[in-house]
Amino acid sequence: MQKMLKKYGLLIWISLLLITGFVSTTLASFVVSRDAIQQGISEQTLPITGDNVYSEIQKDMLRPVFVSSQMAHDTFLRDWIINGEEDKDQVIKYLKEIKTKNHAMSSFLVSEQSHNYYHADGVLKTINENEARDAWFFRVRSMKSDYETNVDADMANRDTMTIFINYRIVDYSGKFIGVTGIGLTLDTMKNLIDSYQSRFHRNIFFVDQKGNIALAGNNMKKIRNNLSNMPGISNLAGQILTNRKSESLHLEYKNDNDTMLVNARFIPELGWHLLVEQETSNEIKPLQNVFLLNMGVSAAITVVLLTIVLLTVRRYQKRLEKSASTDTLTNLLNRQAFDFVFQQALLDSERSRQPMCVVLLDIDFFKKINDKQGHLVGDHVLKEIAMISKRSLRESDIICRWGGEEFLILLKNCTLEKATSIAENLRNTIANNDFSRTTDLTRTRLSITVSMGVAECRDKESEVSVFERADLALYQAKENGRNSVYFSE
Repeated sequence: MQKMLKKYGLLIWISLLLITGFVSTTLASFVVSRDAIQQGISEQTLPITGDNVYSEIQKDMLRPVFVSSQMAHDTFLRDWIINGEEDKDQVIKYLKEIKTKNHAMSSFLVSEQSHNYYHADGVLKTINENEARDAWFFRVRSMKSDYETNVDADMANRDTMTIFINYRIVDYSGKFIGVTGIGLTLDTMKNLIDSYQSRFHRNIFFVDQKGNIALAGNNMKKIRNNLSNMPGISNLAGQILTNRKSESLHLEYKNDNDTMLVNARFIPELGWHLLVEQETSNEIKPLQNVFLLNMGVSAAITVVLLTIVLLTVRRYQKRLEKSASTDTLTNLLNRQAFDFVFQQALLDSERSRQPMCVVLLDIDFFKKINDKQGHLVGDHVLKEIAMISKRSLRESDIICRWGGEEFLILLKNCTLEKATSIAENLRNTIANNDFSRTTDLTRTRLSITVSMGVAECRDKESEVSVFERADLALYQAKENGRNSVYFSE
């Protein structure tokens, strides 16, 4: 591991910096885009949806309020009550026409004078202040506002839960004389809410001024009966319920690790708060998918690029290592590389108690070859001797170019006698080799001989000592006529 870090440390650090920078940039882009989407939903999309729903409410839900208001201010209805309610068929016909024309569930009139409850099919009953189901009338009678929206059972329609618009009727002097209005079934209104939610793809519901859920769609069956009992949004209940302005509120809360954005506004015509909420996950999910896709593609590209860079660096390093350890002319180890190899071989020899010898080879009269034939011929001779030596030696033997015309051979697991024999065979092979070379249609005949000095490594002997003994044996070979092999005892 340390070797790898030392060898590829810079590349690893650069790779980590690139990966960190890319991930940070991509993540930052995702966060900025996510926040922009959430801000767009909160400040633009939801308010627009709220405005659209409010417009739809004015058309679909607030129509009963306007109809009830027209009924309460209708001179016919007021005059009929003031004149003693003489012809009941007239008002019944009137209420039936109002119901049919406006597609209402019911239309009604309750007189303060007679306490009769009139509807489209006749007189339903006479209300009683002591009866709980009639308490709504006496509550409306004492109200200061002109009307109320009330969810109650409709006695005229088998106690179907109905949204009633109860509108106060006053005479021309402002005296209370009765209550009139129309009613829509709760199911009808829920279906309207469902249609809103289907069209706008958001949760839409209404709460009254006490926080009770006044109206919600059929698909919100799990909704609690009060804002204070709803997880997450309960913390916003105070802000929502105290808002009586026409401006909408932009709020948010956490629900099951998802962010819910809420737009809340007060609708004075109903006396209810309209809440439009949306989960951000559906909007952000495509962005998350793009983020993950970008990460995957970028990771793949990064891995491919790093692999290419790593292979290129390794190849370049190998070339550098080879260049640093190899003689460029002969492709043999150079002297620096051989020093490392020799030290390792020396330790192995001492450990295994096996003999090891070195052979120092020198080309005879090599300077004359360079001077007379030229350096190109000299280079040719060096290459040929390198190839002959590699072919003649064992696979375990190591040869290097020691310098100039000298070569050094390391013979592992080899005695002095055997090393001398190997050296003699190599000398004889070189002497019998034809080094002739043809240049410019001229063939130059050339014979080469070498001199060698052999020395066996002694126990605990230094590198310098064994090379000096081999060099001394080589010197003796040269002094005694060259083209020979001498060894050091």
